[in-house]
Amino acid sequence: MVLIHDIVEIDAGDTFIYDSTKSHTNTDEELIGAKRIFGLLPTEQAEEFIAIWKEFEESVTDEAKFAKSMDRFEPLLQNTSNNGGTWREFNVPYQKVYDKKKVIKDGSTTIWNYAENLINESVDRGILIK
Repeated sequence: MVLIHDIVEIDAGDTFIYDSTKSHTNTDEELIGAKRIFGLLPTEQAEEFIAIWKEFEESVTDEAKFAKSMDRFEPLLQNTSNNGGTWREFNVPYQKVYDKKKVIKDGSTTIWNYAENLINESVDRGILIK
């Protein structure tokens, strides 16, 4: 599910999650991309992949909530392992990181507890400004 979501972002573009000047609701553009990319497949498979992509975007099922958690968790791991990475490059403050990452809790409270700890440790390490 996460890979299907990412394939669509390759076509439609992936808006930087902390960019406050752009809309993060580019679902219409992504749907066009999904139909274009998956339209190369046999009809039944294309419809299945588009349905999976929509499930991720709607984030209602347990599977979609977990997938969205993983989608948000992975960049957190990157930034904590590379001394703040894009947080430092773009001066992203703690509260913005926290607010964007708290959706992880919807998919897994255990992973959220770990993620929240990483965020707070990042402040202590000086790679995220509170």
